[in-house]
Amino acid sequence: MFTGIIEEVGEVVDIRAEGGNFHYTIKASFVSELQVDQSIAHNGVCLTVTELQESLYTVCAIQETLDKTALGNWVVGSQVNLERAMKLGDRLDGHMVQGHVDTVATCVGIEKHDGSWVFKFDYNSDPQRITVEKGSICINGISLTVVNSSQSSFSVAIIPYTYEHTNFQQLSVGDKVNLEFDVIGKYVARIIAAQS
Repeated sequence: MFTGIIEEVGEVVDIRAEGGNFHYTIKASFVSELQVDQSIAHNGVCLTVTELQESLYTVCAIQETLDKTALGNWVVGSQVNLERAMKLGDRLDGHMVQGHVDTVATCVGIEKHDGSWVFKFDYNSDPQRITVEKGSICINGISLTVVNSSQSSFSVAIIPYTYEHTNFQQLSVGDKVNLEFDVIGKYVARIIAAQS
């Protein structure tokens, strides 16, 4: 379980294919605190640490993960939002995030305002993938508040701190991002669908 509050932006330093799997090696400052088998959210995707070496660690993404997320777009040098799993009893500053990506969205607009940015995203419409105005959404692992919600698109307003301390500053129109919808909203949508 995660909170959507990014600890740091790591860098992909190596990618190794093995059958249908990809092994990603990431550089991060907190590697000395890790152990094999720990879960880390990478752009919102929960992956397990499989190897450790000095300031680097490696995770494996299977074909199912690659098919459902934007991880397949990573290249050496990609900047990745990182968050370690929360500890029971920690303060929850974002919202409850599972690290299970629901779908991939496309950035379709970026507007710079006086000191902030508004990013617009489109995704494939699905009755169980909904956003609500002022509700929570997780984009590339970041807990954010929805603005301008519609059936298959929404926007988020990004403050300077978030822009500077996540990979939002690298996003361009046309880029793909990982979305995880609010878990409570998903359960409500499933219950309503079952009663219809």
